[in-house]
Amino acid sequence: MSNSVQPATLTAEGCRARQQRLRDVMQRLQINRCLLFQPEHVQYFSGFRPRRLLSAAICLDADGRCLLVAPNAEPEFAAVDEILTFEAQWHSTLRQDQRLAIIQLLSDAGTGSFATGRIGLEFSGTCRHAESLLSGAETLDIEPEIWSLRRRKDPDELRMIRNAIACTEAMYAKAREIIEPGITEIEVYNQLHQAAVETAGEPVTGLGNDYQCNSPGGPPRNRPAQDGELFVLDLGLAYRGYYADNCRSMRVSSDVSDQQQTAWQMIVDVLQMVEETVRPGQSARELFQQAQTMLDEYRPDTFPHHLGHGFGLFPHEGPHLNPRWDDTFEEGDVFTAEPGLYGPELRAGIRLEQNYVVTETGVERLTSYPLEL
Repeated sequence: MSNSVQPATLTAEGCRARQQRLRDVMQRLQINRCLLFQPEHVQYFSGFRPRRLLSAAICLDADGRCLLVAPNAEPEFAAVDEILTFEAQWHSTLRQDQRLAIIQLLSDAGTGSFATGRIGLEFSGTCRHAESLLSGAETLDIEPEIWSLRRRKDPDELRMIRNAIACTEAMYAKAREIIEPGITEIEVYNQLHQAAVETAGEPVTGLGNDYQCNSPGGPPRNRPAQDGELFVLDLGLAYRGYYADNCRSMRVSSDVSDQQQTAWQMIVDVLQMVEETVRPGQSARELFQQAQTMLDEYRPDTFPHHLGHGFGLFPHEGPHLNPRWDDTFEEGDVFTAEPGLYGPELRAGIRLEQNYVVTETGVERLTSYPLEL
């Protein structure tokens, strides 16, 4: 289709560079091998993205050898040194014990002989069978280290994210075209889904959460929009596993109240402050506090959520623009800023969200769709 994005994938060069960064961590922590099951990590380090409901794993040795265990058949592309396959389906039926099958395959192949020394695992998702196989080893939770590595987006990752953002912007253009009194939230959702798929040129892997009218957000309902209300469209779409996350608030009628316009301008001012302030070394907590002070001028307690967050292979990653964390911006971070104000006089609320990548000297804005209500 003429409006489709150019297909993007992770590259062998990018995957090998990410493997090297993990090996540097392994050397620092004296880890012999990492065994990773999370689909995001399999994709991040190998370029292979297992289909939904299918399991995979990678083993990365300190000496640089990387092995992929793939479901059913070897993938067309994977930046690894060896591929093993297992039957994730029997006669088309999905197996519920796929991770056990992976562990058994590794053990039968002799890979289980590494069960000594220090082994890096994802403690949030490692199954007991892996723990049993590695009972003779010292296991460490490598996941926080990988989360830190994932903050720095490589060029191949940015291409995926830019495609996801292009899909969201096509969705906003469709929303601007169809929103009017009487249209239901579910119809808006359906038409925006179609716009995203047509732009991606394939099924998308996520659609976001917020499609409600006269509400701060939520899943679409079979509810007609009313004159004077606002849609909050927070479109956390994912393209081949990589997320975008940006929000626009759109009026149902042609009129905007004075209070809505005042709140809108204060939110836009916060986004401008973010663009002028963020650079490597800037405190994300202090940025949140500065935004909170600015938005409290509208009315205290009308900005009740985070200012933003990193994103990539997961909707919410570091850095966290949130008083519960004390993160510092780093070059390569990709993050959202999503200030909002809420109250009945605003017909529930207004939230506007931009996406950025942190550069050596500041930020580059990745989103371009207009902010107007």
